[in-house]
Amino acid sequence: MKKLLVISILFAISFSCSNYNVGELSGVEGRKPWFESVPHGMVFVPMGSFNMGPSDQDVAWAMTAYQRTVSVDAFWMDDTEITNNEYRQFVYYVRDSIMRRKLGEQIEDFLISEDEFGNPIEPPIINWETEIDMLDEEQAEILNELYLAEHERFYRRKEIDTRKLMFEYYRVDMKQAAKKSNQYNFDTKEYSGSAMNAQGEIMDVEDRSAFVLRDVINVYPDTLCWISDFTYSFNEPYTNMYFWHPSYDNYPVVGVNWKQARAFTIWRTQLLNNELMRNGEGFVQDYRLPSETEWEYGARGNLDLSMYPWGGMYTRNKQGCFVANFKPLRGNYVDDGGMIPVAVGSYSPNEYGLFDMAGNVAEWTANSFDESAYSFMHDMNPDYNYEALPGDPVSMKRKVVRGGSWKDIGYFLQNGTRAYEFQDSSKASIGFRCVRSYLGVN
Repeated sequence: MKKLLVISILFAISFSCSNYNVGELSGVEGRKPWFESVPHGMVFVPMGSFNMGPSDQDVAWAMTAYQRTVSVDAFWMDDTEITNNEYRQFVYYVRDSIMRRKLGEQIEDFLISEDEFGNPIEPPIINWETEIDMLDEEQAEILNELYLAEHERFYRRKEIDTRKLMFEYYRVDMKQAAKKSNQYNFDTKEYSGSAMNAQGEIMDVEDRSAFVLRDVINVYPDTLCWISDFTYSFNEPYTNMYFWHPSYDNYPVVGVNWKQARAFTIWRTQLLNNELMRNGEGFVQDYRLPSETEWEYGARGNLDLSMYPWGGMYTRNKQGCFVANFKPLRGNYVDDGGMIPVAVGSYSPNEYGLFDMAGNVAEWTANSFDESAYSFMHDMNPDYNYEALPGDPVSMKRKVVRGGSWKDIGYFLQNGTRAYEFQDSSKASIGFRCVRSYLGVN
């Protein structure tokens, strides 16, 4: 009887915590207060309004931008461009996950097919605790197909076939899901619209899975861009060493196209959220490429109407030294301290603490390029993006790049200058950095 009484009391206490029967609106109790910690390698950019657009004459007469006042939410932004070493972590993850999947087809220890309660997990997940032993003959034999065939090897070295480093990922297309025609009808209890998948096929919307798009992309940078970008120029040393040699670890990654950059942000989000889930903590906003509005707002560093991220109208400081890595004078590449990209953070940051927002490498943004985008984008968090398909004309595959690079003249370093490159192009002068929306209002 005493046991029954104690259990009844405990049940009554736990049930009363919901406050459903108190009669007053008090919210849900038991939720721990949550504060967003500073993400590693990022700085905070507060919300604000600014005059977006050129701060100088349109030297190229491109007529693709004009000044307008816009407002931007707060966000976190990488303080530097993504480096070779950081991107290499992504490449190694893809390599190791493919290896473990391949090994798991024949060796059970590399995949987890049941949860702690014995329930089947389908598809099985990778067991990262089991070490790969390349000295084990069985494992080496299984993984042999991931390496270059002997007749393709340089200097007879056994190397991973980078063409097989394919990353499969999923993303949710919120814009298609938000269309009124695609939303769930509570009267008919079904969807009635249509949606386009990642391959450009139009499909009827049967459930929410229609808005979950799958894509597979090779993640290895185009190391040959150092040669293909420059005719009659000897850049073979960079092709052989720039991405993987430790002397270039802290240099910005290049040779990454727009889709590869986006895939990196999705992987980075999964990397963090999986760790937060293991620790019983709540998820955070997704990492992503910045919109061109966010990029320009961050580059200005709260110095509205300034021509460059450091303010002022000149590319030299009081001592006469160049303050960014670009193509100064009449092509004196080395006068600013760098022949090609230099290590990130080599020059002073702007007022927000962001390095290399002008020069070093130009940077991908999330937005598609349209000459008239400033005319139709909203003034609150302006954004324009078109998901180009393989069969679309090339003009639909343009993505906005910002900031100018080591091979560009000073005009492209200006905060308001817009440029573009095709989403499937990889250049020795283009890299990227990530942003993450701030959870709250500040």
